[in-house]
Amino acid sequence: MRNNPRFSKLMILPLLLAVLCSGNLYSQTFKPTDESFKQYQYPEWFRDAKFGIWAHWGPQAVPRQGDWYARQMYEEGSADNKYHVAHYGHPSKFGYKDIIPLWKAERWDPEKLMALYKKTGAKYFVSMGTHHDNFFLWNSKIHKWNAANMGPKKDVLGTWQKAAQKEGLRFGVSEHLGASYTWFQASHLADKKGSMKGIPYDGTDTKYEDLYHKKAAAKDKEWLTTDPGNQQEWLNSIKELIDNYHPDLLYSDSNFPFGDVGREMVSHYYNEDIKKNGGKLEAVYNCKQSSQGMWVEDLERGVKDTINKFPWQTDTSIGDWYYRTGQKYKSATEIVQMLVDIVSKNGNLLINVVQTPEGDLEPDMLKILDEIGKWTAANGEGIYGTRPWKLYGEKPANAKIVKSGNFNEEKVKYTAGDIRFTQKGDILYAFCLGTPTASVKIKSLGKSSRLAEKEIESVTMLGNDEKISWKQESAALVISKPAKLPEWQVVTFKVIFKK
Repeated sequence: MRNNPRFSKLMILPLLLAVLCSGNLYSQTFKPTDESFKQYQYPEWFRDAKFGIWAHWGPQAVPRQGDWYARQMYEEGSADNKYHVAHYGHPSKFGYKDIIPLWKAERWDPEKLMALYKKTGAKYFVSMGTHHDNFFLWNSKIHKWNAANMGPKKDVLGTWQKAAQKEGLRFGVSEHLGASYTWFQASHLADKKGSMKGIPYDGTDTKYEDLYHKKAAAKDKEWLTTDPGNQQEWLNSIKELIDNYHPDLLYSDSNFPFGDVGREMVSHYYNEDIKKNGGKLEAVYNCKQSSQGMWVEDLERGVKDTINKFPWQTDTSIGDWYYRTGQKYKSATEIVQMLVDIVSKNGNLLINVVQTPEGDLEPDMLKILDEIGKWTAANGEGIYGTRPWKLYGEKPANAKIVKSGNFNEEKVKYTAGDIRFTQKGDILYAFCLGTPTASVKIKSLGKSSRLAEKEIESVTMLGNDEKISWKQESAALVISKPAKLPEWQVVTFKVIFKK
């Protein structure tokens, strides 16, 4: 090659850069700027994983009243406030600080649960790091209100991480701290009427300021605090989390937080991950803001209405975010339908499995996970490692249009008339999102369709060895209803085209 006149020194630099930039290798560190973040490349592990399980779990599960208990117990007249007064006493005397020691997690078996989650089909696991209650599930030097020091007196986050790594799952952490500075201000109030009128709640006691935060300025009322001191405290806390645990995924429960302060955090996160992986960036950062390729956009309890250019994620829960007595759980079918719909549109599904305060799962939750696991075992080849096709799918003619957004999942109803597509190489997977009651007709695969560039060679059903009867007509691929249908409702057809 030294004697080849066509190979000059001028060619070495671009070749070297190409090598460095391939496989998410980075020739330089990230700076805390949007321009620098534009070099971000989505890790293949995340694009391939598709399905994660989340433990949105902590001391707020103790009263068994669901999400936001730590705030709503201080909101006079609310259901949680009435429950708290009746069961624990007035929040001027028995506050959230007194709930925390009651969280013992005495039946928590993280290794057993992680093995179950892997069997369910999860490829990554996310632990709560801290909720809006400012209680840290990691062993922290920031303040004493953490799980290693109180409650279970265990490094919950670190223990989850070891269990995930043992099962070969990627490990992530969710942080909800940014909102806590304004969210927790209810603890600084007092009743406005009744026998306890005017008696301050325990959040006003400066002895507990490291838990409840200082009283916010009157104008500081947004979801994310505008106080520079609070923002710096947030940055120090999340940096501690990153430096001590190096998670593969980090999720912020907000839009991109705190401007330049947030950019400093994300650049630090990306750079630490590059160091950890010898120049290769494997980290995923999630927040609830459109990314333009700089991070992974997250939708809470929502789905998109079409294929997204960049990988994205839905976070949702099988039930309430925290354990709540009498709560209704999503069925395995509903979860699988969401998973398929999201994956067809270039997304991942992260779903919270609701744990009891003690740390175990209820029998109906175990049944749901078992049913999901049976489906993923049989149909997973059409999910994991796939990419969107030319079209995400087909909907019935009279289907209600639900626009992309947060909190729209209950508006979306899937039927046997809903078809979704994924592809892996030259193989196309077509999912029917409800049990077929007649022949399945897929218009996008008809001979006259502009999307069907090749004739079909074979059609089989995953999880079923029955020979499928089908015909590629001009208007549609027509698949006769199989004589034997699987026990699950969402069925997958594997379509191979002629070479």
